[in-house]
Amino acid sequence: MSLKVALQMDPIGSVNINADSTFRIAIEAQARGHSLFFYTPDKLAFVEGRVVARGFPVELRREIGNHVSYGAEVEVDLADFDVVWLRQDPPFDMGYITTTHLLELIHPRTLVVNDPFWVRNFPEKLLVLRFPQLTPPTAIARDLETIRAFKARHGDIILKPLYGNGGAGVFRLDENDRNLSSLYELFTGMSREPMIVQKFLSDVSKGDKRVILVDGEPVGAINRVPQAGETRSNMHVGGRAEKVGLTERDLEICRTIGPVLKEHGQIFVGIDVIGDWLTEINLTSPTGIQELERFDGTNAAATIWEAIEAKRR
Repeated sequence: MSLKVALQMDPIGSVNINADSTFRIAIEAQARGHSLFFYTPDKLAFVEGRVVARGFPVELRREIGNHVSYGAEVEVDLADFDVVWLRQDPPFDMGYITTTHLLELIHPRTLVVNDPFWVRNFPEKLLVLRFPQLTPPTAIARDLETIRAFKARHGDIILKPLYGNGGAGVFRLDENDRNLSSLYELFTGMSREPMIVQKFLSDVSKGDKRVILVDGEPVGAINRVPQAGETRSNMHVGGRAEKVGLTERDLEICRTIGPVLKEHGQIFVGIDVIGDWLTEINLTSPTGIQELERFDGTNAAATIWEAIEAKRR
């Protein structure tokens, strides 16, 4: 089977080829005989009944500094493709949401991964609210008194933007902190969105586990350990990846959420688990498959393509 694959992503020329999950997925596709077309989200358009994109056929290599060759720039009709990958990084703003509406017009005749309707309707910090038995105490609020009352109950909390990513804007406020009102003013001055507040989990010092699921089934995990003096474990802000296995609690979480993800077309998902608690379900642009492959030899990219090829058959 040879598929025509389009990659909607951030600029491919600047990715870290030894860490970027989209690059690993794309180079696996190429090895399997699929053709690749690359475009950035700003080049996606709806024009007189067609969903089109302006971009480039590409060939990829695992050569630092020489990992991509571009063909001639061309406008394509995405309905002519077998698969479109929705893989640009958040922020999950109206620009991102608009791309899901446009891609929904060609899905599922063209398979969009992940299903854009449910990417839009399952924001990663909100989808976990459907599973309160799996999550730490959590509040979604814009009202300062609600947030204050939550902090009074739990003492040590994490405050973060509802639609952020990569650890940006994440604050720990412990029992002695006096900055809640100032941070509230900062957040509400920048955005009309609510904030998410969670009880701080001390187990984060041991790591924030990223579990990879493919078509609802766990394929492996990596642990992300924060730097000394840092609360955030995201690799964007210096978290260290290390080898880790799946616990029975991890598998219980996957058994609970996996059928929901599969039913709603979420083929490649990364969940975050701290200790025994599920904190996020990442659908937009999950990472971690290259680290998993280095640690465990697990080729998650191949498993992802096997699931996609089965659906295309």
